[in-house]
Amino acid sequence: MRVLIQKVSKASVTIEGKIKSEIGNGLLILLGIENADTKEDINWLCSKIVNLRIFSDEDGKMNLSVKDVDGSLLVISQFTLHANTKKGNRPSFIKAARPDFAIPMYEGFIKTLEMVSRKKIGTGEFGAMMEVSLINDGPVTIWIDSKNKE
Repeated sequence: MRVLIQKVSKASVTIEGKIKSEIGNGLLILLGIENADTKEDINWLCSKIVNLRIFSDEDGKMNLSVKDVDGSLLVISQFTLHANTKKGNRPSFIKAARPDFAIPMYEGFIKTLEMVSRKKIGTGEFGAMMEVSLINDGPVTIWIDSKNKE
């Protein structure tokens, strides 16, 4: 399971011209799921995300978590995080999980993140064509892969 996390001052996801979810200060989380992912990957990532100290404290140091700043969370499914560009110029997405496996994992990730963060999670819509808008604060963008635990 891979996530690309962006610290944002605001973010939204629009589907067919309508805003589905929007947040203010918080984290935009792009989530890629592969067939080898398990509940353990979900639990580890959700804990890591809500405790990641990437918000500034009163001295301007990255020392606070999204929980500490009462920030919001927006999760968008993004299978392209598992793109393989080794061969040729057209990415392969063979490692990305198919919807029958990925949808329950995506929903489980959201439920676990809600439980760990004690917040309602904004979401996109799995498989939909989405327009994601954001203002990256910092900028801060962090890549985490649960298989490497980094």
